[in-house]
Amino acid sequence: MNGEELTEQETALYDRQIRVWGVDAQRRLSKSHVFVSGLKGTAVEFCKNIVLAGVGSLTLNDDNPVTEEALSANFLIPFDENMGGGGSLAGLCCDCLKDFNPMVHVSVEKGDLSSFDVDFFQKFDVVVISCCSLAAKKSVNEKCRKLSKRVAFYTVDCRDSCGEIFVDLQKYAYAKKKADETVECQLQYSSFEEAIAIPWRSLPKRVSKLYFAMRVVERFEEVERRKPGETSIEDLPKVLKLRNELCLAHSLNESQIPDSLLERLVVSTKEFPPVSAVLGGILGQEVIKAISGKGDPLKNFFFFDAVDGKGLIEDISTS
Repeated sequence: MNGEELTEQETALYDRQIRVWGVDAQRRLSKSHVFVSGLKGTAVEFCKNIVLAGVGSLTLNDDNPVTEEALSANFLIPFDENMGGGGSLAGLCCDCLKDFNPMVHVSVEKGDLSSFDVDFFQKFDVVVISCCSLAAKKSVNEKCRKLSKRVAFYTVDCRDSCGEIFVDLQKYAYAKKKADETVECQLQYSSFEEAIAIPWRSLPKRVSKLYFAMRVVERFEEVERRKPGETSIEDLPKVLKLRNELCLAHSLNESQIPDSLLERLVVSTKEFPPVSAVLGGILGQEVIKAISGKGDPLKNFFFFDAVDGKGLIEDISTS
């Protein structure tokens, strides 16, 4: 990613962006390699943003066929010709993304996310996974951490009008402007497994209720061996029971995880396109910052709820 200059074509195409974040940042972007698994609405919004920004390459992974639910949130899939056409989500999204920016190499990697070993992730600078199980989040994050180089890891989930982003940049150095000078800064991140293992009673009292609610639903899907989003109103009594058990174990008042919030997450599992756009925009911005090394990065959770229109950053880490 270092040492190569922008071509004349790249300089001309990204002229406006270079004026905003500089030649060095654009050079880093143009030489970066991004992997994305799980291509629902939010991940697709993110892919569109970084392709337009001008990353070097984007590798897509999602072997699922096109469904009506996918069409409702994924604007890259033409409605008329692809229902039941046999193509995978990754393949169809790849074809469309290539048209957004011919300078970006967009490709498809077939296979289940869990089948990729540590060495597979060596070729990427950024790994983003969406709509994945709790086990997959932990596993992929750990594989990225085992590599000799730093690979930025992100998870993003959207359920109806709620969303969550998790960031792990490991040991990350960056520059930011303070007054008239540039200051070098450094942050230490926790892995996803380390972050969610922190006892709830030790967290600040005003931590987002969405953080706790997402952990309850995530745990429910793991215990019941469900895929992400495979829940319905019939599951609510079991989810509430699990909430009570977790709150008791963590010495947390049950009012911190309202019944109404859990019901929304359990019943309305489809992505709400406006929320996907917000989350995809925030995620794209954070990845650009991580690649370029400029600006304060998000540490380490971001939550958004369209009901109150608030976006909250929570630092839930061991450091």
